Amino acid sequence: MKKIQWNNLSLASKIVLQVGIIAALLLVLNIVFYVRLNHSMQKLDSVYSSNVDITLLSDSFTEVQDNMYQYLKVKGSEVLRDYYQSEAKYRELLEKLNDQNVDSTVKLLERDIRRMSETYLDSAAQTVTAKRARNVEGYKALYEETTQLYGYICSAIDELNNQLFINNNQRYETLRQFLRYLETSNVVVMLLVVACGIFFLSYSSRDMVSPLASMADTARLVGEGNFNVKMPPAQSQDELGMVTAAFNTMVESLGEYMERTREGMEKEQKMMERELLMENHLKEAQLKFLQSQINPHFLFNSLNAGVQLAMMEDAEKTGIFVEKMAEFFRYNVKKGQEDATLGEELEAVDNYIYILNVRFAGDIHFTKEEDESLLDVKMPSMILQPIVENAVNHGIRDIDREGRIHLSVAKEESFIRISVKDNGKGMTEEQIEKVLSGTAGQDEEQKDSTGVGMNNVISRLELYYEQKELLKIYSGGEGKGTEVVLTIPMNRREENVSNTISG
Repeated sequence: MKKIQWNNLSLASKIVLQVGIIAALLLVLNIVFYVRLNHSMQKLDSVYSSNVDITLLSDSFTEVQDNMYQYLKVKGSEVLRDYYQSEAKYRELLEKLNDQNVDSTVKLLERDIRRMSETYLDSAAQTVTAKRARNVEGYKALYEETTQLYGYICSAIDELNNQLFINNNQRYETLRQFLRYLETSNVVVMLLVVACGIFFLSYSSRDMVSPLASMADTARLVGEGNFNVKMPPAQSQDELGMVTAAFNTMVESLGEYMERTREGMEKEQKMMERELLMENHLKEAQLKFLQSQINPHFLFNSLNAGVQLAMMEDAEKTGIFVEKMAEFFRYNVKKGQEDATLGEELEAVDNYIYILNVRFAGDIHFTKEEDESLLDVKMPSMILQPIVENAVNHGIRDIDREGRIHLSVAKEESFIRISVKDNGKGMTEEQIEKVLSGTAGQDEEQKDSTGVGMNNVISRLELYYEQKELLKIYSGGEGKGTEVVLTIPMNRREENVSNTISG
């Protein structure tokens, strides 16, 4: 009946029951050993405490004598203060000594030292008083008497210390023998408990280990491709019995399942390859589409401004203007289908600002701060100019104060931080959210812009670097200006570049 009940227990119950019994025995033994060891260590710690106290007493007594001698020699207020402090400390230590008639050599020595010390302290006080009264003959006689008492007391203290050391040494050896016995007995008992526990675990866990060993052998054969083997049925009704039955059922259909899995994986691999190829083509098409957008209205208005300038000024300024316009549009045409460097992007911004200042009579106050070591870093083209354009059209245009735009480029660890900050109209949190989510309307700006808006910039950054949240917008509110911050990696992942080109 007991065998059936044991077989019906779960594996967790069997393991907990076996380990719990052994753990409980070890816990009880350790608690008993700890209590006995702690009690013995407390006794051992207090063995030589009396010697320590007597040593402190001797040191304090010597300090009293030295301070008294220094005062008789020097007669200074500081030395006198040291004497009184050492005297008070020595009197405090004397209070711990025995003052009764007890049938004990140690206690009698303590009584003698205490009484002689009281006589010594009185004599020392008289010596100091005589010195203070300038009684030379008096303090010299008293000092000799005090010094004689000092020698007697020192001898008595040394004798007491030796007697205590002999007594404490005997106690110490007794305690050491007891600790060795305690240590040996504990090790023996622990070894017996561990040995019994190992035997108990080995005996009681055979019915758990045997099915696992059989399962390991069968699994090895199945791994070699033999799907016709089976495990012998388990006698127990625990988890191992259920696993054995399930294992046998699994092996029966494993060959067919493996074949179906292989076919499915081949089909899935082909589908993934097709999807990856389509995704690469789609990304390339999106990049080309986004990079190719430019508003002809901007070109018309800018060239018209060049014509007006030619009529109003000399041909030299007109030539510079036309040259800047040519460089700007040449950059757009050339870089529309390829990457740019950070230096080329900054140069395009300079040309754009020059063109605007010609059109608007120098009203655009633009400053730039750049790290020249970053100018060769690759990035998608037409990214910075649309951000600066947005700062002009929606930030500083039509404000009643001098509008300023500041562009800065700096390196932060493995990233480049590009900031475009203006002191213009500012933005609300709702406006910022609309721009970042791509829901902000752009109908007004299309009449006088390059047509490459913030939606275009954000989309191309995400496609190029395959990351989101590379562009962030900060503003303190209406009338407090706006800052657009780009945080882009120093290097684009080469595998993404090669996939886009090959696609």
